[in-house]
Amino acid sequence: MAKIHRFIEDFDLTKKELEISGDIAHQIIKVLKLEIGEKVELCNGKDTVALGEIKDIAKKNVIVKIISKKKEDSNSKKVSLFCAVLKKENFELVVQKATEIGISKIIPIISARTIKTGLNLERLQKIAKEASEQSGRISVPEILEPISFEKSLELCKKDDFNILFDGSGEPLGGLATKWEKINIFIGPEGGWTEEEIEKVKNKNFKIMNLGNLTLRGETAAIISSYLAVNLK
Repeated sequence: MAKIHRFIEDFDLTKKELEISGDIAHQIIKVLKLEIGEKVELCNGKDTVALGEIKDIAKKNVIVKIISKKKEDSNSKKVSLFCAVLKKENFELVVQKATEIGISKIIPIISARTIKTGLNLERLQKIAKEASEQSGRISVPEILEPISFEKSLELCKKDDFNILFDGSGEPLGGLATKWEKINIFIGPEGGWTEEEIEKVKNKNFKIMNLGNLTLRGETAAIISSYLAVNLK
């Protein structure tokens, strides 16, 4: 069975037919080279997915007839990834894979040992959108502008399950959680400072580790994202 490609946009799925233009039309026509009669999925980025059939293809737009619609529930557990800004290609990898895993929000942070501080937010949002469509998500994770470590702590509530990953922490294995909102923190290549660890301890964060080996920042971010999303 041929794969049905999913596209996420603020589609008006109350209509019987949609005229699609812009980047999505370009992807359908030039990149995927889909043809009249082929099926696509259109998601409004909230809670509805429509199965559509391509009825017409012009030079810069595509007409899609809506065949059926269904509601899809997103994961009730919301996991936010607070990740120190890494090198450009490494942070882009984190955004792509964390999106595929199911992270709800990505917050780049600038910690004491962060070296790189600049990010192309528009490109990261495009990467997240493409990864959401490829993985079958119904929504795209929110990506915030980089903020300071101190500011990031203000976004974490006492009622949330807050975890900072560090080699000095407890093993994550076997941890069970009833929380629906989880915040995970991944530091820069140089690690967290003692002052930063003390600050999160004062806020009753859990200090956890990802094993005995030293992981690169992007590896730690991807693994911790998977573990947090799949905590039972």
